Amino acid sequence: MIGLVQRVKQAKVEVAGQTIGEIGPGLLLLVCAEPTDSEAQAEKLITKLLKLRIFSDAAGKMNLSLQDVGGGLLIVSQFTLAADLAGGNRPSFSGAAGPELGRRLYAHCLTFARAQHGLVQSGEFGADMQVSLINDGPVTIPMRIIN
Repeated sequence: MIGLVQRVKQAKVEVAGQTIGEIGPGLLLLVCAEPTDSEAQAEKLITKLLKLRIFSDAAGKMNLSLQDVGGGLLIVSQFTLAADLAGGNRPSFSGAAGPELGRRLYAHCLTFARAQHGLVQSGEFGADMQVSLINDGPVTIPMRIIN
């Protein structure tokens, strides 16, 4: 699984002009399944994400997790994280899981995240989405969970 995490002051995702997911302070996770991924990788990614100490404590040091601060989590599927640029200027997305596996693992990420953390919002798999955010820091961290 590939993830890109951004610490945000707020974030939302819209489909066809309608807001379908929105959070205040917390994390935006862009996530992509790869062909060999399973539910285990999805769970490892979410578990790691919820424990990442990337929020400031009273001393201003990044020492608190999303669960520590009670922030929101917005999870958006994004197959383009698997882009391969080795062959030229047009990216190849052959490294992304196919739609059936991608949809299943995205749904599992959401179900698992909601069981672990109460404030989870989502995008819509396969939809043309507009994601808006106010990055906090900025703090942006790539994540990859390998089999």
